[in-house]
Amino acid sequence: MSKCPFSGAMSTPLTASNGAPVANDNQSRTAGARGPVTFDNHYLFEKLAHFNRERIPERVVHARGSAAYGTFTLTKSLSEFTIADFLQQEGQQTNIFLRFSTVGGGQDSSDYARDPRGFAVKFYTQQGNWDMVGNNTPVFFLRDGIKFPDFIHSQKKNPRTNLPDPQAVYEFWANNPQSLHQSTILMSDRGIPLSYRHVNGYSSHTLSFWNKAGERYWVKWHFKTNQGIKTLTNEQAAKMPAFGAQQDLIESIDNGDFPSWTVKVQLMSEEEAKTYAINPFDLTKVWPHSDFPLMEIGQLELNKNVDNYFAETEQAAFAPSNLVPGIGASPDRMLQARLLAYQDAQRYRVGANYNQVPVNAPRCPVHNYQRDGAFAGINPALAGAGANFYPNNRANQGEPAEVVAAAEPPMPLEQDAWLDIYDTRDEDNFSQAGALFRLMSEDQKNQLANNIADGLSQASEDVQQAMYAKYEQADKEYAERVKQAVADRTR
Repeated sequence: MSKCPFSGAMSTPLTASNGAPVANDNQSRTAGARGPVTFDNHYLFEKLAHFNRERIPERVVHARGSAAYGTFTLTKSLSEFTIADFLQQEGQQTNIFLRFSTVGGGQDSSDYARDPRGFAVKFYTQQGNWDMVGNNTPVFFLRDGIKFPDFIHSQKKNPRTNLPDPQAVYEFWANNPQSLHQSTILMSDRGIPLSYRHVNGYSSHTLSFWNKAGERYWVKWHFKTNQGIKTLTNEQAAKMPAFGAQQDLIESIDNGDFPSWTVKVQLMSEEEAKTYAINPFDLTKVWPHSDFPLMEIGQLELNKNVDNYFAETEQAAFAPSNLVPGIGASPDRMLQARLLAYQDAQRYRVGANYNQVPVNAPRCPVHNYQRDGAFAGINPALAGAGANFYPNNRANQGEPAEVVAAAEPPMPLEQDAWLDIYDTRDEDNFSQAGALFRLMSEDQKNQLANNIADGLSQASEDVQQAMYAKYEQADKEYAERVKQAVADRTR
């Protein structure tokens, strides 16, 4: 690279986007000392045009986020269960990028909203990027993606007033009792984390492994914070700065206090799944640890902050469809919907070539026949006269070809399954929520009831009564505590 002839000994030359040196960045060209700006101010126009385009659409959900780089170190080989290259040998290290987020609010919302926290990890493996796109809770509000837009609409601001709408929140939950387990967690003492360092992460979804023999195992991922779970009450959260969790993450890493998580998995064989008491692909339910114990497999550490928030944290594009050989999906209905929705969201937000943005780019060579679209880079493997179609007759010239060994084994379906719409709304929505309530201490039960009552007391009478009935099906004491808390606010 040749040196710019205008560069000084002590400074780097300021240039326009085409690389040409800029002589003056403080004043525009004008017709006289007091005259108008002239039309040959191409550098001024460049700055203003770029400024007008410095934002991309914020995420519909998970808009407010913070992220950092780190490493995943494997401490137990999973070669018995998966061919995933980064899960083979103890001591293997894989670079990762982890983005935390709140879910419902926009970029201008608070880090201390009562809200689930996104926990999305991009593993830069030698066979491509695997995105573990989860939350800080092991379950979710829904088991079918067809209700996701309705759910998010109900949790965001009122479309007329643009104000929070407790009526809509509880009206949706009253009509969708599958939300009871997750809403119990959200309204509990764990609903507002102290910081991103003090949350667990979960795949929540059931994913799959497959090994060299073509045997499949169902798997759930758990990331247990080594800093311990720490949370805030509503009153404590109200005193925190809106950017507090992001500041805490940046400062802890800058100070060398690297946050870490112990990584564990639960495994279930295909045979066990066929007869297990609960649907193992139901996102509203957990797998009891007594039946499927946690297996510790590694450590995840965050040790490097981003250099540019927009370029990295904001343009980071996660998708559950970013899978690698040895890791696959499952019949989880919510996961199946996200396989489409997340990729589609990133193409809309960032562009067709979002995986060429450095934070999203795989750390291994990429060879495909995709060349065009906005912001397409030059693919060295396909530069020049290479084919842009497949199949072709040029394998001996180094053109990309299929890798048969990476094929996923067939995924089992129900025997003699009929294509239809199967209503799962009335499947057991209450037992695990009730079990969680009964595990709580007296203080935790009080917090839960009071946190629910803050919003439910603002809902209509019919919604209140519907919610009481749901809580009673989980546990009678649960319902009575909520009723009393609501009554205390409406006297």
